[in-house]
Amino acid sequence: MGEFFLALALMLAGMIGVLGGSAVIGMLLGLAWAPDDSDSIFADPLFDNAALLVSLAVWIPAVLIAVRVSGKRPAGTVASVAGRLRWSWLGWCLGLAAFVLVLQNLLLLAWSLFQDGSETAMGEPPGWSELLLSLLVLWALVPLQAAAEEFVFRGWLVQLFGGFLRSPWPGVAVASLLFAFAHGFGQLSGFLLLCYSAAWWGWLTIRTGGLEAVIAVHTVNNLIAFSLSAVFGELADESTAADAPWEALVSELIFAPAFCLIAARLADRRGITARTPNVKA
Repeated sequence: MGEFFLALALMLAGMIGVLGGSAVIGMLLGLAWAPDDSDSIFADPLFDNAALLVSLAVWIPAVLIAVRVSGKRPAGTVASVAGRLRWSWLGWCLGLAAFVLVLQNLLLLAWSLFQDGSETAMGEPPGWSELLLSLLVLWALVPLQAAAEEFVFRGWLVQLFGGFLRSPWPGVAVASLLFAFAHGFGQLSGFLLLCYSAAWWGWLTIRTGGLEAVIAVHTVNNLIAFSLSAVFGELADESTAADAPWEALVSELIFAPAFCLIAARLADRRGITARTPNVKA
C-alpha cells in the first residue's frame, strides 16, 4: 500500500505545484481570475486549459517514481510488457484512432443536423493568430494529459490491483469507475459512456500488453474535442465527457468496440506481444 499512497501524494503535490506556479505566472502576466461562479481558475480560457492539462500531465512522473521507489517491478512496465512505450506500435494506433474517431464525429455531426432543435450557442470565433496559438498549445499538451490518465487508470491502478488479487479484471472494473468519476458528475449518458469506453480500453490494454493503443485513442479523441472547441471559440466551455448526450453514448456503443477489436487484430498481425519477454542471463 506504500506505493499507492506515495503515488497519490506525488500526483496531488504535482498538481498543486503546477496550479500554484500557473497562478504566479498568471499574476505576472496580468491575467484576470475567473468569476467566482466558475469552475475555472483564470478568465483566459487557453491559459486555464493549459494549466489544467499540465497539472494532469505530472501524473506520469508521479506514478513512475512511486513504482520505482516501491522496487516491486521496473517502472517502465507501467507502460507495457516491454518495459517502455513501443513507439512504432503507438504510431500505427494513432493512425487507426484518427480514422475511427473522425468517422464517428462525422456521423454524430450528420445525426445532429437531422435532429430538430439541434442548434447550439457558440462563442465568438477566434482570429487566425489566436486560433493558431490555441492549436499549438493544445496539440503540445493534450497528448501528455491523455497519456497521463492512461498511465494511471489503465496502467498503474490495474497493475496495483492485479498484484494482490492475481487478476487484472477487478482492477479494470474499479479503474473504469474511477475514470468516470474523475470527469465529474454530468448526465447519466456521459457517465455510462465513460464507464463503457474505459472497460473496453482496459480490455485492450491487457489484450495488447501495453498502453499504446489506449493512449492513441484517448489522445485523438481529446485532440478532436479541444480543436473543435478552439475553432468555434468554446474553450471557456466547462463541460466534459461526463456531460455527453445520449447520441454520443449510442455511437460509442459501436465505435469503442470497433476500434478495440480492430486494434487487437492489428496487434496480432504486427506481432505485438501481451506477454513479458523472456530475458536470458
